[in-house]
Amino acid sequence: MKEVLEYLKKCHVYYIATEEGDQPRVRPFGVAEEFEGKIYIQTGKIKNVSKQIQINNKIEICASDGPTWMRLEAKAIRDDRREVKEYVLNQRPELKSMYSADDDNTEVLYLADCKATFYSFTAAPRVVEF
Repeated sequence: MKEVLEYLKKCHVYYIATEEGDQPRVRPFGVAEEFEGKIYIQTGKIKNVSKQIQINNKIEICASDGPTWMRLEAKAIRDDRREVKEYVLNQRPELKSMYSADDDNTEVLYLADCKATFYSFTAAPRVVEF
């Protein structure tokens, strides 16, 4: 898990794919934090991505640092505890102008049943599961 988290942080921006009916949807994300031994991401409940995840919580993340890239299959599980929202927002204070641990919009989700595959043009793919 640590390797995947470090990779997401190194890339700064990664892309999450969800589905809306029969249409795939992809958008950039930037938050990836560890709390209680899990990777957490953050969004707003009013966003379409949140609504899509609540219907089908299977997501795929793609991140690249240039010569390598990672695809991460996971389930995104909502965690409404105030303490995890507060922790994530404290790690990313720039988000506090838009989100609060006490609002009804802030959503944090942890990644479960994860399978990360690391790729490059010079080595065989390598899989990490957690």
